[in-house]
Amino acid sequence: MTDRTELLESALDSLPDGIALFGSGGEVVFWNHAAEAITGFACLEMLRRPIPEALEPLLLERALQGDALFAAEPEAARGCLIRARHKLGHEVQAMVRTLALRDALGGRIGTAAVFHPAESLDALPHGETDENHTVEASQAELEERLQCEYEDFARGGPPFGVLWISVDQALGLRKTHGYSACEAMLDKVQKAIAQGLRPTEELGRWGDDDFLVICHERTPEMLATHAQALAGLARTADFRWWGDRISLTVSIGGAQAEPGLTETLAQLLRHAQEAMESSIHAGGNCITSAPGRQACLPS
Repeated sequence: MTDRTELLESALDSLPDGIALFGSGGEVVFWNHAAEAITGFACLEMLRRPIPEALEPLLLERALQGDALFAAEPEAARGCLIRARHKLGHEVQAMVRTLALRDALGGRIGTAAVFHPAESLDALPHGETDENHTVEASQAELEERLQCEYEDFARGGPPFGVLWISVDQALGLRKTHGYSACEAMLDKVQKAIAQGLRPTEELGRWGDDDFLVICHERTPEMLATHAQALAGLARTADFRWWGDRISLTVSIGGAQAEPGLTETLAQLLRHAQEAMESSIHAGGNCITSAPGRQACLPS
């Protein structure tokens, strides 16, 4: 019979993140396959030894985020950026969470480091698209604008936030009425939302069913209020197909960049995406602001 230790090691080895476990004396007691791939250091040369000097940033005290291996708080989930050295000598940038491991009485028995290459955070998340060239062109334009706005904000420019908007009826309409009907509906929604935009804001397709709005509201609360206004406009879109009027609603996720830029642009978008998905899971016709305040709108 396979014991629990083997099962746990097998589970940790299957994870895409690097997982390193250290004993109370700092010696390596576990080093998974992803850790080997990211750092170049094999498990056999790491076990029962102190971490090599090239990888010491993995245990920087400023990376310490909590006392549980899978912390639920958003700040703990983000971790921090470190620069270590690959076994071959080149620099490795990684996002790391370093977490204290404790026994049943609260005594510290070791440390866990969970890490992955920072490069994987650079790609901006998008909504899904099925080779829709119109959507792809819009995504490219918005990406360029997003980078400019993010860099401007970093230099002390105007407030910067994003609203990720998904049309609740899009998937069902595409299945029942076809591609043309869905695109006609999305065009109606886009025109309705555009009526509520500020002159400096930009709206575009961000996926087959999604839109993105680049905003300059001063606070997360103001961003949420703006999202409610745009959601109301989307609901007024008068869409008819073969004489049938189809009522429309949207699910919105908002995220506001914080002074000091504690997160990358990709992370900011990912928070908006997660907030939007929370709105969908709440039943649609809903607004969620990162880190998780939700408001469902009246029918």
